Amino acid sequence: MRKPRESSDRSRTLSGFLAIRTPFPRARSSNGLPDCLSTFRRLFGVTPDQAGRNLKSSVDQRQADGQLGFRERLVCFRGVMQQLWTRRIANLSFAPRIVPNMALETLSPSRAGDFKTCPQLFRFRAIDHLPEPTTVYQARGTTAHLALQRLYDLSADQRTPERLYDLFREAWSELRTNEEFTELFGSVEDERQWGLDSLALLANYLRIEDPAMVEPLARELDMLEAIDDEIVIRGILDRIDRLPDGRLIITDYKTGKAPPELYAMPAFFALKIYALLIRRRLGETPAEVRLIYLNGPTVYRIPIHASQLDAMERQLRALWKAINRAIEKNLFPPRPGRLCDYCSFRDRCPAWAPAEILAG
Repeated sequence: MRKPRESSDRSRTLSGFLAIRTPFPRARSSNGLPDCLSTFRRLFGVTPDQAGRNLKSSVDQRQADGQLGFRERLVCFRGVMQQLWTRRIANLSFAPRIVPNMALETLSPSRAGDFKTCPQLFRFRAIDHLPEPTTVYQARGTTAHLALQRLYDLSADQRTPERLYDLFREAWSELRTNEEFTELFGSVEDERQWGLDSLALLANYLRIEDPAMVEPLARELDMLEAIDDEIVIRGILDRIDRLPDGRLIITDYKTGKAPPELYAMPAFFALKIYALLIRRRLGETPAEVRLIYLNGPTVYRIPIHASQLDAMERQLRALWKAINRAIEKNLFPPRPGRLCDYCSFRDRCPAWAPAEILAG
């Protein structure tokens, strides 16, 4: 019999209710069910008895020694989900998250892009706030952004390649202790190779521009701008520069690989929103927005005109109304497409329910 793991105050959740690295919850909620069942009910809109029967039966089958490890809990979760699908009691609409008179308070460029891409994706992220697994690519992006931000805290003569690499190492030394990053790598060698690959991407950045020649007007700029009395847009802008000729240039770093130029235009959607926010804050239209893809490297840029930002403002107003209408009607239809293969929520998306369920 496996020795039970010691309890720990540090815990995370899988899909909103499965504790990781802690014993299976023994605490009971007000209805007598384990706390995880109450969370399950809130997430999936299933009655306590239904959720309890399904989850408890799966737990009892696997909890011979009173404890469940990570893999066992994952198996338990998947088994329960399949049972719920089979019995046609899991509609995956997460209805309890929608409350009367609920409406948008703020909207970020990334969430606006989610709604345009797939309303169901927007719901998973912005309304249900479902967790997504952290990947090595996200860790690289977070660390690289922090290193580049700190690089421009230095004087121009200190912005050398070696200093940038050191800043990346220092940033990762800080971030790697965060709980979301502690189990990313299977071995020290895997982490070392990830670091070397990351430094190669930063070397690509130095092929694009000389940091000693750049003086950003702002970096990691926290923006919260009201379009009118109802619409409030929030977000963090990577960098904005004031060129010697007075023009404003907005820059966004990407550590992933650039899409083919034919498909690059949607990636500018968020940057156009930021350009609109800058116009409202500073009273002038940025001359250009650009995407720097370090994996390549590749730079995409487009000029910005006042008419484009006027159109973006109209689009934001329409999106705001559409999202509030979707909330009011509790209707967030999925839009299956090629990006579904990379979606963290595919296993729970109504568009990808088991074929036999849809057919039945």
